[in-house]
Order: sequence, then structure tokens, then C-alpha cells
Amino acid sequence: MIRTTAKINGMMCSMCEAHIQDAIRRAFPVKSVKASHTKGEAVIVSESPISEAALHAAIDPTGYTLGAVSAEPYEKKGFSFFRKS
Repeated sequence: MIRTTAKINGMMCSMCEAHIQDAIRRAFPVKSVKASHTKGEAVIVSESPISEAALHAAIDPTGYTLGAVSAEPYEKKGFSFFRKS
């Protein structure tokens, strides 16, 4: 899985966060998305990488501005009943 962090300018409240999260969920098959107006970013967890151009296409129509985008491999942390040998 991939964790993509997208800086987003213009979010001022929790309703702004909801608009961003909805736009991302409509545009991509994500495992999770969490936007934060205080951090000015959205963190997206997905099976495959999301391109910066695709994020622009999803976010630009909302009126918010996409800034820097970074991605890194993501592995869910926590206890598992199934252990890899």
C-alpha cells in the first residue's frame, strides 16, 4: 500500500476537510483518507500510487489549491493473528 500526503491550501474548517475527503473518495479507490485543515494536508492510503496530475484533477475543481505531494510505502501497524514466517 501507498501513503500519499498532499498539501492543500484553503481549508479553514471541518466542512472544508469533508469536501476534500469526498472529492478524493469520488476520484480514487482509497483505503482511507484524512484531511486536516490545521495541518493543511490530506493523507491518503491506497493500494496503488496516485499521480500528482490526478490529484490536481480531483482537487482543483473544489476551489482548494494542491501544493506539494509526497508518497511512501505504507504498512498497517498493529497486532495480527497471522504471522509471517
